[in-house]
Amino acid sequence: MSKNADITRHLEEERLAGVVVHNGLAYLAGQVADDASLDTEGQTVDILRQIDALLASLGTDKSRILSVQIFLTDIGEIGAMNRAWDAWLDTANKPARATVEAKLAVPEWRIEMTAIAALK
Repeated sequence: MSKNADITRHLEEERLAGVVVHNGLAYLAGQVADDASLDTEGQTVDILRQIDALLASLGTDKSRILSVQIFLTDIGEIGAMNRAWDAWLDTANKPARATVEAKLAVPEWRIEMTAIAALK
């Protein structure tokens, strides 16, 4: 973890920080499935689990998510992604969301998500 005045970076890797915290907000880097052999729904479940864990490590939760960006390699798989999303979603606290089709860095990845959440 590194700090730069009022900015804290967590889970730093060679090219990025997994989470950057600034001014009461947590910016999550793109999350991909730990098991790339899963189908789109399975990868989505895995990513949402990771988001929950990251938020918990910061003392917050999905009810505080403000925005989510979702990148699907095949927009035709939005139904499979939405099944997992709908089962996970806190319907009393829906975030803003954008979903687009995109080519991802690893061919086996079907989905990637990034999020911004308010800290508690």
